[in-house]
Amino acid sequence: MGDDAVDALIDAIRAGRPVLLPTDTVYGLVTSADREDYATRVYRLKGRPETQPSALLAADLDTLFECLPELRGRSEAIVRELLPGPYTLVLPNPARRYRWLTGNRGESIGVRVPELLPAAQKVLAAVGCVMATSANEPGGPNPASLDDVPERIRSAVAAELDLGRLPGTPSTVIDFSRAEPYVIRDGAAPAADAIERVRAALPG
Repeated sequence: MGDDAVDALIDAIRAGRPVLLPTDTVYGLVTSADREDYATRVYRLKGRPETQPSALLAADLDTLFECLPELRGRSEAIVRELLPGPYTLVLPNPARRYRWLTGNRGESIGVRVPELLPAAQKVLAAVGCVMATSANEPGGPNPASLDDVPERIRSAVAAELDLGRLPGTPSTVIDFSRAEPYVIRDGAAPAADAIERVRAALPG
């Protein structure tokens, strides 16, 4: 994949325009997380209600902690145990940051640090934290390739990065925002294994 395609994604994300970015699981519909109007474009393009949360995705742990400095203590330990990896972790959001990504649950936020291929990693490293949701129709099949992305979505994005076929199973989503973890979606990695790892890593 040439630098031109990578640069096009970086420029589009910085401008708050939707792009198609491969993760470690499926192709995502992505834009800058910095502004509500950017997020609204993605919600409208996908046809997803803004009351439903979307994930905050970062290239690495340091960037994630810069975007969400309140992820300390228990939340930090959970993040460091499971990420990078094919998980979306729902964690407390006491400062109610990125309220345009949290839907009707402003007190918590979903975060991801995927294991990316180099070209996708370069994009994220350049732009910081982004909003990400799978590039499919709501409830539709998960896109393992760009050809799986609905044409109405693919034709409307500002740029795309084609890294071939991905595994096609979405991230495992686990809510750690309460005392007991809750599995929202069992996906690319077994949720039970992740919960056991966290329990072993946390003191007490």
